[in-house]
Amino acid sequence: MNMIVRPENMQRITTPELAKAFIDEQVAAVRAQVGDKKVLLALSGGVDSSVVAALLIKAIGKQLVCVHVNHGLMRKGESEQVIEVFGKELDSNLIYVDATDRFLDLLAGVAEPERKRKIIGNEFIKVFDEEASKLSGISFLAQGTIYPDILESDGVKAHHNVGGLPEEMQFSLVEPVALLYKDEVRVVGEALGLPHGMVYRQPFPGPGLGVRCLGAITRDRLHALREADAILREEFDNCGLAEKVWQYFIAVPDFKSVGVKDGKRYEGWPAIIRAVNTTDAMSATIEEIPYSVLHTITNRITAEVPGINRVLYDLTPKPIGTIEWE
Repeated sequence: MNMIVRPENMQRITTPELAKAFIDEQVAAVRAQVGDKKVLLALSGGVDSSVVAALLIKAIGKQLVCVHVNHGLMRKGESEQVIEVFGKELDSNLIYVDATDRFLDLLAGVAEPERKRKIIGNEFIKVFDEEASKLSGISFLAQGTIYPDILESDGVKAHHNVGGLPEEMQFSLVEPVALLYKDEVRVVGEALGLPHGMVYRQPFPGPGLGVRCLGAITRDRLHALREADAILREEFDNCGLAEKVWQYFIAVPDFKSVGVKDGKRYEGWPAIIRAVNTTDAMSATIEEIPYSVLHTITNRITAEVPGINRVLYDLTPKPIGTIEWE
């Protein structure tokens, strides 16, 4: 895998026509590689795995088995969109696993960020293993590896590469977008007819909201975080910031402050807005959000989300602050 070299003369995919030619080429290559065998894909709903799924559905239809594990830490509406697009519109062979309780029960009382990440990662592999072991005749594992993953990690994409499969389950890899950069993957996704919002979905960490619900995760605070984050995304869509800002999200810490509601004092959590721009994720600058937009977001979150009584804006670039809080 680490021998892959993107040819210098390979044309960058920048137009629908070039994307269509790439799709036709990959459809033929996948059919030649796979034949009449079955392919398994962990479908996160992220850009890369979604584009790979749509491409493979076009190539081999129901020979592709997609497994979408909802760990309960997805953003609002994301698992529903996966079911709508892949289960209904594309009529794919989709296995949906709602493992919310399983993950949140394991995470109860766990505050240390690295332990949270390990629990989420390990449990994801366990759930995927269980689903894979119920299936028969799977010969290939599809992955949303893209070219920067190969450059950074010798081809092993840790958070998508399912490394804990049983020894007896030896799969050959299908990686149809492994020579593409992220912007090319998006052009291909649009050419495949995927929804714009799915193709331009911002980067989302493997542990999902688990690293944005700071400290030990509780269901009520996780719910408040999910709702506040959805309001932020909606308002960025409304004001045209959504595609100008590389990554924007809410983090909710595990402490409360006093506030006033309906003439009474009450304690609530703060919602912290993070909005950054970057080209390589190694450094990041802060996006200037107009005060009118910040006021709208604050008014909506404090009025609509039970448990949140303050909205803060994180002004720290990277370095010195990382993009995620945990």
